[in-house]
Amino acid sequence: MTSSICDSQPGLLRLDAAIERLLSLVEPITDRERVPVRAGLGRVLASDIPSPLDLPPFTNSAMDGYAVHAKDAQPGTRLRLVGTSLAGQPYKGKVDPGDCVRIFTGACLPEGLNAVVIQEEVEQQGSEVLLNNQKPPALGENVRHQGEEVKVGDQLISAGHVLQAADMGLLALTGFREIDVMRRPKVAFIATGDELVQPGQHLEPGFIYDSNRPVLTALCDELGPETLDLGVVRDERAALKATLQAAARDADALITMGGASVGEADFMADVLRELGTVEFWKVAIKPGKPFLHGRIGDTPVFGLPGNPVSMMVTFLQLARPALQRRMGMQAARPVRWPATCQQRITKSAGRLEFQRGSLHWQGGNVCVTPLRKQGSHLLTSMSRANCFIVLPEDCTRVEAGEIVQIEPFGRQFLPL
Repeated sequence: MTSSICDSQPGLLRLDAAIERLLSLVEPITDRERVPVRAGLGRVLASDIPSPLDLPPFTNSAMDGYAVHAKDAQPGTRLRLVGTSLAGQPYKGKVDPGDCVRIFTGACLPEGLNAVVIQEEVEQQGSEVLLNNQKPPALGENVRHQGEEVKVGDQLISAGHVLQAADMGLLALTGFREIDVMRRPKVAFIATGDELVQPGQHLEPGFIYDSNRPVLTALCDELGPETLDLGVVRDERAALKATLQAAARDADALITMGGASVGEADFMADVLRELGTVEFWKVAIKPGKPFLHGRIGDTPVFGLPGNPVSMMVTFLQLARPALQRRMGMQAARPVRWPATCQQRITKSAGRLEFQRGSLHWQGGNVCVTPLRKQGSHLLTSMSRANCFIVLPEDCTRVEAGEIVQIEPFGRQFLPL
């Protein structure tokens, strides 16, 4: 098979264009399954969920106090206390004009009453209460009305939403025990390279421990698909071809690490072209230029560079949004913030650059300091950083004190 667009095309694909192409080429899986709500955290909701009941399901008090007829509750008025309404123990008796009911937060508002005077403005004197409020309560004051948050039939949660902790509570609050979610796609991955040795084995000169597979496992675990670690494939064309062919049969997506550049042992683009289609190769970013995307049959393939920082950058910027779409969720880009750069930065024009930085508060401002060493092979730069400093293609220099755009890692909190 031949490539549809490709490495022979002059120039490099800009990041935005590459993401747009990925999202147009990758299709969501359609399989779904039913799971208990308690097992839904991080799963992708398969269909819209309308609310089966009002929230709140009954009109209740927002404060501890006394439920009253608003027109009776003039300042200085005495009212007859006829009962108490507790959460789970509503007052069910009749309340005549001039009567009131002791009520607590969340308790059902007795029929006919329409306001609550807070307890700090009331003095209880035996079977009567004296109102010390400064003005009459408004209709509905300190009252939560049935359905004011959600009405029956309102959309509770939308299809494609990734369920979070608050969603677990909302589903329980509306009576759900089970929900339909998208099947978790299987993401298979391999690392390539004759130099790779597994941690725990003896390290001979010229060899390195394989770090990319543990990193990619963690990145996928954060995202939520099932993972299928196929190990390390040596720099042999036949072995690579056989492994990719088998993986494409078993997986919903395939990620390779290494072999995507132009070295003598970099076979990935050629092998992918033999087995399927290369959609595009090389993106105008640094690090991560050799990113490769194609497919084998219906299985999308993402070829990440072998250098660990390049691998992480291309996964986060390119593979991750494509996998989100494959999982049936809304693809998302990392959030970017402005921050004050604390040191001078230089770069070459031509590519969008992701330098590693340390984000922190200083004098009430968000500030960032670039790490001193920025090599794409330096995994320590990712471990010690908490953000990317994103430098535009045409940028060649940033002076200390200038504003730059940063992308915090994960759900980042700033060091105080």
